[in-house]
Amino acid sequence: MRQAERLETILEWLSGTGSVNVTEISDELGVSAATVRRDLELLERQRLLARTHGGAVAQGVLYELPLRYKGGRHKEEKLRIAREAATRVAAGHAVGLTGGTTTTEVARALVNQQRLTLVTNALNIASEMAVRPSLKLVVTGGVARSESYELVGPIAEASLAGLNLDIVFVGADGVSLEAGLTTHHEVEAHTNRALIERARSVVVVADRSKIGLVAFARICEVGAVGELITDRAADPSILAGLAEAGVRVTTV
Repeated sequence: MRQAERLETILEWLSGTGSVNVTEISDELGVSAATVRRDLELLERQRLLARTHGGAVAQGVLYELPLRYKGGRHKEEKLRIAREAATRVAAGHAVGLTGGTTTTEVARALVNQQRLTLVTNALNIASEMAVRPSLKLVVTGGVARSESYELVGPIAEASLAGLNLDIVFVGADGVSLEAGLTTHHEVEAHTNRALIERARSVVVVADRSKIGLVAFARICEVGAVGELITDRAADPSILAGLAEAGVRVTTV
């Protein structure tokens, strides 16, 4: 397992349980205790955890996994989701993209499309797409969030007010029938909702790890979603409930 994947796994465990043990991590990941200690030292230097005797504890009660440590897991599923999502786009479309690892893969899958206009509030997507002369790139203003690389807040929302999008691809930290689309940060949720409101078609791209979860802040209710593209390992009962609510569910 690569270091990035180990770090992501450790942080996900911390977010869920509040503490981790070196021996348990070593056994679960199949790496040496020395390797685990080096990983914990790195995360402590980045102030993402506090080391203890034999393990580590989260710095806070719950925290958002930084984007630089997302994406290592379910990589193949995200690529399949992105390739399927790209088939929803036609030449000349105006396409919105929220931040996230899966929406980033969607952007990469669109680079060979012709005459597209991409609108995003995600700095990492913008930096990759800015060098593509075949694409017209529109980036919102706003306050940058270091956790997600998204530009958020009133400035971002004001820059979206006059735009009309054919389709928007939305990433989320949670997708559920009851709570709708959710994310960790309330301002980010509000800005993403503003992007959704400018689009004729709303497509959620989320791997199985997000299906059924509920994060802190609601982006929108399920009724605002036209389609969910996820992987085949997502909970079928939850997918069935979303389909009954009127969401087109596509698994890849």
